Amino acid sequence: MTRFAQNLVGDDRLDARDRLAAILSDAAKGRFPPADGQVSVLPQPSPRDCGIFGFTAHAVIFTDADPDWVTGQVPPGDLGAPLNAAFVQALANATGRVAGSIDLLCVAEPLAGPPPVALTPETDDSHPRIERALRYRDEVRAWTADGGVVLLGRGVAGRLETAIEVDQNQRELGLGRALARAARHLAPTSEPVWAQVAPANAASVRAFLAAGFTPVGAEVLLAVP
Repeated sequence: MTRFAQNLVGDDRLDARDRLAAILSDAAKGRFPPADGQVSVLPQPSPRDCGIFGFTAHAVIFTDADPDWVTGQVPPGDLGAPLNAAFVQALANATGRVAGSIDLLCVAEPLAGPPPVALTPETDDSHPRIERALRYRDEVRAWTADGGVVLLGRGVAGRLETAIEVDQNQRELGLGRALARAARHLAPTSEPVWAQVAPANAASVRAFLAAGFTPVGAEVLLAVP
């Protein structure tokens, strides 16, 4: 508990989760917060999930830090401030967390039919990609292909998230694109699939774009050390 932490009860968490889920649901449908240069501050949807969504000229910050303190750290009119290094680090310091990378946030609708690559369910939670996913997601499921892995799990506000990994000797062969598209076939038909991709990982960005994912913003998550 930091000096900025709020005393949130169960109903507050549920309300925050529902409000954040609604923002994500709208974004998946192409409806975004107003491009007004403002910052929306919401409580964390869970004790685990803290971070920042950056949309066009609007940021959504979900944290248990004091909202007045948060908005006071963002200079008025500075559209890039909520995702710049100074603010992200200040928020990390105030909450006792560690900031991750600023990722491209993208989304795709699910697809019917079988995946475009042969997959085998993976039950070994010691796989490095699965171990990492379990730090940020619930209900993680994974499948292996010849040379790669794809997983699904529940992340921020319960959204369905995917991640992929391709073995070094299998890269540049189209497997990443096939795995990213496979995630859309593995997902329930009732909800979109989200992915966070490091912008510097150009191969991964290309794979998700080729698999039909659409960029909607940027995101950084702050994890408990």
